[in-house]
Amino acid sequence: MTSPLISVQTLQESLNEHVVIDVRFDLNKPEKGPQRYQKLHIAGAIYAHMDDVLASPITETSGRHPLPDAQHLMNWLGAHGITPDSSVVVYDDLQGAFAARLWWLLRWLGHEKVAVLDGGWQAWQDADGLMESIEPEYTPTTYQATPNDAMWLSTSAVSALLTKCDAVLVDVRAAERFRGEIEPLDPVAGHVPSAVNIPLTENTTSEGVFKSPEALRKLYEGVVKDKNTHICMCGSGITACQSILAMEVAGIEGALLYAGSWSEWIRDPQRPVATV
Repeated sequence: MTSPLISVQTLQESLNEHVVIDVRFDLNKPEKGPQRYQKLHIAGAIYAHMDDVLASPITETSGRHPLPDAQHLMNWLGAHGITPDSSVVVYDDLQGAFAARLWWLLRWLGHEKVAVLDGGWQAWQDADGLMESIEPEYTPTTYQATPNDAMWLSTSAVSALLTKCDAVLVDVRAAERFRGEIEPLDPVAGHVPSAVNIPLTENTTSEGVFKSPEALRKLYEGVVKDKNTHICMCGSGITACQSILAMEVAGIEGALLYAGSWSEWIRDPQRPVATV
């Protein structure tokens, strides 16, 4: 795969050539994702739970979804028959907002052949793609890789970089959350001072597919232009991955993930908070 996206048509034509992973999830109701998978999913797909597989347990200093332990993730991948050479396609039902987390994690492990299904579950249904309710069988294997920790930043690293004029922090949460008008998930509202807001919903069309590379380039170039470092954050480090993916579609590479994001930033009341 040369693109971080794969179309429904391409996946239909090559379904047997990929490992398909369902990453549907609901932040407010974590049980909903597995229930949706059990009811119906893309034929042959396996399910990856956000809390159990794609994140580590919360600590007193972390955000809501710390990065998973790399070995734990690799054990899960191997147990489901996935190797570093597998061609993986991930999907969700929220314009890639959750699927991009696994896309990013696999890239973190150095896994090159991974793509997000453009349009996700809705587009697959609309195209009458093959669906089933049974969990597939797989042959366990061993997955070994070395994570690239240069792809993400800690809170202290973000704080240090923001003192430099060649770094920009892109907050992908909804504008009203960024402005501090509402906060449905975290105890403090607002944003990191100097951050700029480009909601992740700007990455996709009304049909739920990603905008063209040209449109995405126009969206981001004015913000990241002339910046040596561009960083994406959200509430807990999940949906920011969708904007990193969108930047890659636009040909803007090298965006870093602020893994702890807003929910970690506000753990320390001494860290500054801005509202607009």
